[in-house]
Amino acid sequence: MTIAEVSEKYDISQDTLRYYERIGLIPPVNRNKSGNRDYTEEDCKWVEFIKCMRNAGLSIEVLIEYVSLVEKGDETIEARKELLIEQRNHLIKKIEDMSKTLERLNYKIEVYEGLLVEKEKELKKSENQQKGDVHFYEQ
Repeated sequence: MTIAEVSEKYDISQDTLRYYERIGLIPPVNRNKSGNRDYTEEDCKWVEFIKCMRNAGLSIEVLIEYVSLVEKGDETIEARKELLIEQRNHLIKKIEDMSKTLERLNYKIEVYEGLLVEKEKELKKSENQQKGDVHFYEQ
């Protein structure tokens, strides 16, 4: 796949893909005869993985460390697992914090919706009273 195709498929800019390759987040991508990047299925799996991890909030530094461990081979499996467990724990905490924030936002919205309903009731009551006053004067 070309860099343009990968960029479109994964909704990542071409500049970001080049950056990820330059800093070692994805392994070096093979080039075709013209010198253009030619992404393999394996390259695309790395792009998808990195995008997923970035969307989850993992830092570039952590991902560089992870990729470096992968490149060192099977003797780093335990270290990779520990790194991922640590990141999972950070993500769980972040989700809990976001869930609390969502609850608070929902509560505040409900409060404002309740206030708006009360305001509408007051306005209707006021309008009805004014209509009653008009009828009183018309008689």
